[in-house]
Amino acid sequence: MSLLISDLCINCDVCAPACPNTAISQGETIYEIDPARCTECVGHFDEPQCVVVCPVECIDLDPEHPETPEQLLGKYHALTRGRSAA
Repeated sequence: MSLLISDLCINCDVCAPACPNTAISQGETIYEIDPARCTECVGHFDEPQCVVVCPVECIDLDPEHPETPEQLLGKYHALTRGRSAA
């Protein structure tokens, strides 16, 4: 599943820089996660980095965007195709 930031978000700006897929951006009132870019950090890390750094624990699974681990890995490969290794 993609992740979703709830209205408990305090706009602290720690989640956006932590996202390796640049899936998080400032929305109209709180930060938002683009489900097309969110892989829950599959392919990058063992756990979602936005969840790790969030001080108010306002990031949950998005029930509107269910995905299997295999689908998340496929999305990771599509998003990183053509990137040079650092």
